[in-house]
This record gives sequence, structure tokens and C-alpha cells, in this order.
Amino acid sequence: MPMSDSPLSRAILPEGWPTPRGYANGMVAQGRVLVTGGLVGWDEAGVFAKGFLPQLRQTLMNIKAVVEAGGASIEDIVRLTWYVTDIEAYRGSLKELGPIYREVMGRHFPAMAVVQVVALVEPDALVEIEATAVLAG
Repeated sequence: MPMSDSPLSRAILPEGWPTPRGYANGMVAQGRVLVTGGLVGWDEAGVFAKGFLPQLRQTLMNIKAVVEAGGASIEDIVRLTWYVTDIEAYRGSLKELGPIYREVMGRHFPAMAVVQVVALVEPDALVEIEATAVLAG
């Protein structure tokens, strides 16, 4: 899968390494940093979407909203850290997850990590994601 680069950032791929699918091994960027808190899959009223994939979609939409409110775009995101309460739900939904990710994030694949956690602060949350974006000057 191609990794998109913005004018301010580019993916890093060490020589001889296989091209990652759906993420970058590293990113280099220059500019102002915008960092989100851990965002979850609830709407503006605090109502959670039902199920892992609907919560994932809403979480990505929430990231997009915060990043855009900060004057950035999806392409300015250089890192996503995902926290999931059920890694098997994540692994078992990869086929369906890809189209949802691309619907919101396009074909922009920053550096990412996915970590299973015992619980999240919001009891109904199944996924929480932090984003880091780099904006011009």
C-alpha cells in the first residue's frame, strides 16, 4: 500500500525493509505540533456507537474533527496510538476495518501502534486513539 506524504512530512522506510501495509514505520516532519488527547467512539452528546467497528469509525471522525479544528488536515497526522480493550476484536475485523479507516483517513498511513489494555476510563469505550499532527510554521 502506498504511504502518503504531506509537504511537511514523509514516511521513513529503512533500506531493505519490507513496505508496511496500512502504517508507516516512522515519520519525519517539520512545523507546529498538534496533539489530541485519547479520543473515543462517542458523538457530540456523549453517546457511544454500538460495537467495535462503529466505535472505531466514530473515534476516527472525532480525531478528524479535532485535527481540523486545530487548523490541520488528516495528511498532517504523523502518529496514531490505538488502545483497544479486545485485541481479538481488532484482529478479527481487519478486513472490515480497512474500508472504515480509508473512508475517514483516506490513504494516509502515519506511524501507528495498537495496544491492548485492560480497560479504558470510559467504561463503554472499546477503542481510544491519540493523534499527533504537524502543521506548517
